[in-house]
Order: sequence, then C-alpha cells, then structure tokens
Amino acid sequence: MARKKILIIDDDPLIRSSLNDRLTREKFHVMAADSGQDGLNHFQADDFDLILLDYSLPDMDGLEILAQVKAQRSDQVVIMMTGYSSVENAVKAMRMGVYDYITKPFDMEEMIITVEKSLETVSLRKEVQKIRETNRKAYGIHNIIGSSPQTREVTAMIRRIARSGASTILITGESGTGKGLAARAIHMESPDSDTPFLTITCTALPETLLESELFGHEKGAFTDAKNFKKGLFETADTGTVFLDEIGDMSLNIQAKLLRFLEEKSFRRLGGTRDIEVNLRIIAATNRDLRALVQSGEFRMDLFYRLNVIPLYIPPLREHPEDIPELVESFIEFFNNEFKKKIRGFSNEAMEILTRCRWPGNIRELRNTVERLMLLSDTVTLGVGDLPYEIRQDQDDQVASDACGLVTLPPEGINIYDLEKDLLYQAIDRAGGNKTRAGKLLGLNRDQVRYWLKKYGKEK
Repeated sequence: MARKKILIIDDDPLIRSSLNDRLTREKFHVMAADSGQDGLNHFQADDFDLILLDYSLPDMDGLEILAQVKAQRSDQVVIMMTGYSSVENAVKAMRMGVYDYITKPFDMEEMIITVEKSLETVSLRKEVQKIRETNRKAYGIHNIIGSSPQTREVTAMIRRIARSGASTILITGESGTGKGLAARAIHMESPDSDTPFLTITCTALPETLLESELFGHEKGAFTDAKNFKKGLFETADTGTVFLDEIGDMSLNIQAKLLRFLEEKSFRRLGGTRDIEVNLRIIAATNRDLRALVQSGEFRMDLFYRLNVIPLYIPPLREHPEDIPELVESFIEFFNNEFKKKIRGFSNEAMEILTRCRWPGNIRELRNTVERLMLLSDTVTLGVGDLPYEIRQDQDDQVASDACGLVTLPPEGINIYDLEKDLLYQAIDRAGGNKTRAGKLLGLNRDQVRYWLKKYGKEK
C-alpha cells in the first residue's frame, strides 16, 4: 500500500523538524516548506493526502493559503496550526473547510491521533468518490444506447426532468424497455446525484411487508416487529425512491402513498408522530394506469398526482434502428465479463436481429446476446448461431410481410418470372437450404424441389 503524503507548511524550524521526524517514523511520506509560497509550489507539484498549515507565515497568512488550496482542490484535507488562537480565526478557518484547528504548543501524541483521523476521512472520501464514479458509469445517461429519434427524445426528456427539480415522475412502458435505467439516469443527472437512490418492486412483497418497507415500523407494531425499523422513505431522505410496478400496489397503500405525496410526511407502522422528509418519487409501470383507474383498481387522485411529469419509454420494435448500437454495447460488455474476443454478428445475422419483434424488448435482446456469447467459440456470430425461435420468428415475419408487397404494374407482369425471382431470392437467403427456402415461401421441401426443377435449377 502506498504511503500517505503529508505536506507541512510552517516557518518554525523546530516544529517543522519535530513533525517531520515523528511523521516519518509513523511511515508517512513527508514534505516540508518554510514559507507560504514554497508550500503552494509543493502543493501544485504533487498530490497530498493532508496539509499541516501554520496560520502565521512570513510571506502570507494561513487563511490566504487555505483559500488558494481550496480553490484548486476543494476536497483537500487541511489541519490549521497557530500560536495565536482566537475564536474569530478558528471560525473563519472552519467555514473555509479546514478539518481541524490546533493551538500551539500542541501535544505530539494528540497531533498524531488527529492526523490519523483526518487520513481516515481522506480514505472514506476516496472510497465514496470511487462508488460515485462506479454508479455514474453503471447508471449514467450514457448507458441509454441509441441514436434514433425516439431514443434521443427520451434522453433529452430525462435531462429536462433531472434539471426541473420535479418531486414526482411517472415512467410508463412495456416490460424490458429500460424504465429502471431511465429512473437511475434521472437521479444521476440531477444536482442531488450524491444522495441515496433506493428502489423497491411493488409486486415482490405482500401488502403488510410492503407498507413496512416503505414507511418503517415501531417496535411491537405487529407480531414480528421485534425492533424499530426505518422505512425507505426515511432512509432515502433528500434522495430518490423508485417504486417499480406501482400499478400492482394495493388500494390501501395507494391511499397512504397519496397522503405522503400531498403532505411530505408519514407515520411508521405503530407510530404516533409524523415524520417529514424531502424526497423525489419516481414510479414506473408496464400497465395502463388509465384503464386501471376506470376499473377501480387504481386511485384516480394518485394517478394524477404521480402523472405530473410523465415519461414514456417506447418498445424496441418502434426504434429497431438502435439494435446494432445496442448489440455492439452488449458485445463489448460481455467480452469483458466473459474474457472473450467476439467481434460481432454477420450482416445477415444482424439483419435478422433488426427485423425481430423482440416482445421482451431490450432486456430480451441483451439476454439473447449474453446467451450466444456464452455458448459460442467463434469470432463472428452468424445466422446458424441464432436461437431457433428467433430464426423461426424471422421466417414467419418474412412470410407475413410478403402479403401485399407486390403491386401489379399497369402494363401487367409475367407471373412465372415473378415466381422464379421469388424462388431464387428464397434459395439465396436460405444459403441453398431447401427446407428454409420453403418456409420463406410457404412451401414444403418437395414443392421447392419441384419449382427448382421447373425452372431448370434442379435435375
């Protein structure tokens, strides 16, 4: 593990030397400066985990140096040292972001304890920053892949919602379209992206347990409530709660959710006092909430309260031009995941993927690519690698699409030329396989052989 770097800025040679010697014995890497400018030069030339800064220096005071340090690295940890203690100076230093304010002369053992605690803070900050970067990489808006007009509209809407400060958002769309990813992207694009993001699927828990998970409970509120518990709304205060599949929420919890949205307060199960929180609620569903309102399964007032800012995620069949980009991103991801070097799909295989209906939307496409890459040992995935159901779906689609595609020209047409042309196209597309060619034309293998013989292609 790399040694922590500490910069001492102090014009007193005795203090500078004693700190240097002791910190070096404690296995820290230490640099020392006897003036403010020398200290700033060291600071700009290297990264330090901690700065021990004297308040009074021959060329400038510590607050001036602190201001320059914080202007360049706002998260830099600084401990201020001074022989001229005053409440006013301490308050100024604290407001400017120093970790601690120590009066000279100080006890060396207490100084070492303060240094170690401050470096623990550094480690925690770095870990938090690492988690934030990981979350941003995994859930940022750049993960919404595609350049179609529909996808560009969705990403533009996500950015507008994130900047708006809206407290309730309703995301609708079929299963597998990426509603959860959109919810995460809204949170990550907002100014409060560092706050908690908690999610719960409303279909995953029975009513009583779901109520407890959302609102929390007091000890003894029900049989198994042996301890007090905070709910998601309380835990995610200042952040975002994502309620997935809200269309399946019971009417009883719908009423309590509506009260919370209206009043921004709630009571834990078994509680007697209101708890106020500041939250963004993002709800999502693949069901038609308007139809559920009409059937009495969803509260009308809750629907209109949630639907302040709606976001619709279109199914994949409405933007198939995004499929090649999505597939490319999945291949890159799974190559890293499975340590493979698959380059992509053949043109014919990609054409089939693009024409597929994908009822499970992007989730189904992703799972299909994952399965193919797990099972394949080739560099390029071809038609033969595609699952049977996808090839069958494509064959059925081609047969369906053939209806009504030919328009009789005014001068007429030779039906035998048309028949022969379609036959040759089917044979080429099937790679010479008569059974597959027959499926494309609605014929069996013997009928294909008859046609080929009829047009001089089969002996």
